Amino acid sequence: MLDKHLKFANANEKTDCENRQQTALTARIMKYIAVNIVIFGFLILSGCSITMPKLGIDNGQLSSCPNSPNCVNSQSNDEKQGIPAILFPGNSEQAKTQILKLLGEMKRTKVVVSEEDYIHAECTSAIFRFVDDMEFYFPESDENGTTIEVRSASRTGHSDFGVNRKRVEAFRSLLK
Repeated sequence: MLDKHLKFANANEKTDCENRQQTALTARIMKYIAVNIVIFGFLILSGCSITMPKLGIDNGQLSSCPNSPNCVNSQSNDEKQGIPAILFPGNSEQAKTQILKLLGEMKRTKVVVSEEDYIHAECTSAIFRFVDDMEFYFPESDENGTTIEVRSASRTGHSDFGVNRKRVEAFRSLLK
């Protein structure tokens, strides 16, 4: 009789132990799910709060850079955000044609505005899908070629680890 009671007690202890383990596992899973829901919600809400920057030409000027290091502008006097304009050896029509061709060959890049003296393209990063705006403005051409004013800026974040500057310099080298 005592044997039956011991077996029953051991079986109950096993069941209680399994129940505690199952409860602990369920709690960990629920915590994991809750944390992921919060992170996902934050990403969705922060993505929805992004406002489109003011872009384009205003009185012969590209928009100025925000007060962050993730933007370069050839019309800026700021030492950190300034970058030289691109000098193209042909006229503005040839420059525009060449830039549109290069933009068309770039992965994850889409031309959203193409006007006589202005181009705006969106460049999307591969992993996080961040969008950078790249603008080209052709204010003047002469016998020496075309001056191309350029602005490249991240829409979100603070630093871009020099991506916009490198993108402009890559264009400069391809347009020679």
